[in-house]
Amino acid sequence: MEDKDFEENYKIIKALSDVNRMMIINTLTSGEKCACKILADFNIKQPTLSHHMKILTECGLVSSRKEGKWMHYWLNEEKIEYFRSFITDLTSIK
Repeated sequence: MEDKDFEENYKIIKALSDVNRMMIINTLTSGEKCACKILADFNIKQPTLSHHMKILTECGLVSSRKEGKWMHYWLNEEKIEYFRSFITDLTSIK
């Protein structure tokens, strides 16, 4: 593994270090969700959700698109597979 792999995956691990963000990731496993639906499911305020989603999109785990006044979010499957592979390689006994 290269240094860039560790740096990139550190950002993902840091993003997942918050229980709300882990729960948001889990919610998105069922498919794309509008921010309004996430807000209702988690009973948090819009600025808090925006903060969490910014972190999740910046590390690449979540993708987004704007539709009208709402943002829609979904899991970036390619990035999740990359992270899954990294963790498998990291924890494989050699």
